[in-house]
Amino acid sequence: MLEPLPLLFLDVDGVVLPIGAELEDLGTALGRQLAALHCELVWATAWQHDANEEIAPRIGLPRLPVVEWRDTTVAEDDEDTYLGLHWKTRLLVEWAAGRDFAWVDDEVTDTDANWIAEHHQGRAMVHRVRSPGGLSPADFAVVGRWLRGVRGGVGGVGGS
Repeated sequence: MLEPLPLLFLDVDGVVLPIGAELEDLGTALGRQLAALHCELVWATAWQHDANEEIAPRIGLPRLPVVEWRDTTVAEDDEDTYLGLHWKTRLLVEWAAGRDFAWVDDEVTDTDANWIAEHHQGRAMVHRVRSPGGLSPADFAVVGRWLRGVRGGVGGVGGS
């Protein structure tokens, strides 16, 4: 049986939509680059389903699966605050349900990567997008390399 493709969790603000950019600034080149990656694309953004309405058509992508954020418990919130976890971290691990995944976001840290390494059964890579221009060629190179299996195990936070 073939293993499923790894997931690629995509943030919008600061990643797909550059800081300060307008929706009208987005083009299909970005969508072609994302679609060419060896993975299953998933929106992991506060935009939730609006990403399929506002972003996907502008960049030439079909409707993608969307992580629907559940309310976390007070205990989870307290632990996440204490540890310094991003609010998405534990929920993405739950959503992946053991599947390999890469996560690109502009707000992640090594704390998130370390927590994922301890709590996720599959391979995972957390990649921080550092350019205010959003995903760069260097980001695509790092993520693409990992998705092709060049990099094994759980990755820390990479950046460009």
